[in-house]
Amino acid sequence: MRHRTNFSPFGKMFFAAATLAGALMLSGAPQSRAEDCQQRIVKIDHELHKAAEKHGWDSPEVATKRAELNGARQWCWEHGHRWWDEDGQKWHTERDWDEHDHDHGPH
Repeated sequence: MRHRTNFSPFGKMFFAAATLAGALMLSGAPQSRAEDCQQRIVKIDHELHKAAEKHGWDSPEVATKRAELNGARQWCWEHGHRWWDEDGQKWHTERDWDEHDHDHGPH
């Protein structure tokens, strides 16, 4: 026995619109992830520099921010195979960050 579904013109239009919306959402995901990545790194880098001004480069507060920065870079790398270099203002497509680049202040 065959089951046949008859959609009204409105139902067909709704199904087509839902399919298109889903496709558009999926196609926007990588860009959104990259923007999230960049924003996360920019925020943590800024917080790291503020903590260094307030507590000094060898403080526990800065050490915590360094760990957060390295974690954010690692997350970006794992999820997008690139990471944002806030100091150089560019994307890197290699896992070439220096985990100690913020140990002693600005370059």
